[in-house]
Amino acid sequence: MTFQFNFTIEDHLENELTPLGDGALTLDSSKELSVSESQKGEERDRKCSAEQFGVSQDQLWEPKSMENAAPSQDTDSPLSEANSSSNLEPHEKQTCFRAAKEHAMPKDLKKMLENKVIETLPGLQHANLAVVKTILLKENFPGENIVSKSFSSHSDLITGVYEGGLKIWECTFDLLAYFTKAKVKFAGKKVLDLGCGSGLLGMTAFKGGAKEVHFQDYNSMVIDEVTLPNVVANSTLEDEENDVNEPDVKRCRTSKVTQELYQCRFFSGEWSEFCKLVLSSEKLFVKYDLILTSETIYNPDYYSNLHQTFLGLLSKNGRVLLASKAHYFGVGGGVHLFQKFVEERDVFETRILKIIDAGLKRFIIEMTFKSPS
Repeated sequence: MTFQFNFTIEDHLENELTPLGDGALTLDSSKELSVSESQKGEERDRKCSAEQFGVSQDQLWEPKSMENAAPSQDTDSPLSEANSSSNLEPHEKQTCFRAAKEHAMPKDLKKMLENKVIETLPGLQHANLAVVKTILLKENFPGENIVSKSFSSHSDLITGVYEGGLKIWECTFDLLAYFTKAKVKFAGKKVLDLGCGSGLLGMTAFKGGAKEVHFQDYNSMVIDEVTLPNVVANSTLEDEENDVNEPDVKRCRTSKVTQELYQCRFFSGEWSEFCKLVLSSEKLFVKYDLILTSETIYNPDYYSNLHQTFLGLLSKNGRVLLASKAHYFGVGGGVHLFQKFVEERDVFETRILKIIDAGLKRFIIEMTFKSPS
């Protein structure tokens, strides 16, 4: 059974301003919430979620605030890294190279939506992540269970293990709102949703007429359990089948939806490995007209690989639309540091398209090649 709830982007933005477990990723702002207010918000949301899904509060997975949790001795959380006297200096840490792979679209599309609670944004549907995490925490998931690791380490980020894909971060909604206000054109473009998580950015591009959309996330579990189901939920499969009783018409429309979904491709793995995979998977790889990414510049150790990804995969006249918070405490990244990194390499121009001052300060940035050659 699939459940559905309706929310607006504004509702999500309000909820995101008191997130469950942003922890180390607190924004640099004079309007920052106090610890007590944040704890009250966490307790309130936890109670509401438990009541909504018919489980006890202890059964619901929630990332704890990094400020109030004692990190596990064997975890590699951003805050524990920042406070460790044995840390390497910034940019000297070795990046973890998680092998990349492509994820095939399953044949049984409807099965992907089993046990999913579907929520609705304007023009988009997505699986409720609290329910997904609660189910995954109870299951013996084959391979690495990032939910249990995240839960035990009280963090939304574990360097080289889990990079936050099981949460919709605040700046994603900023970028979605910008698409509408700026009337961003997707028709006929090849688009990459980099660090996609739930895939809301890529799905918006797909619904906007993009000819091809690729989704990439660090963790394969995120692609399999969140991104792929969300893309299927945003197809017209269920609505069309509910409206039509004739088997032949159902089969025809299902086939059409399936063909449309195959305009999407799904990848997991570290960025440099992802680049190698896609560049070698086609004899003549057509680069992306548009790369969409949200909250991927929180860690300065990743800047080099991110810059190389843009350099290797963006078409000469393409552009990157990047959404970010001003600064990420405990991890060290942020807009100004990333802009400085880009400027020093003298390959891309950066332009601030929008500054969001409401609540915690955030930015939307455009990147284009300085010389389209």
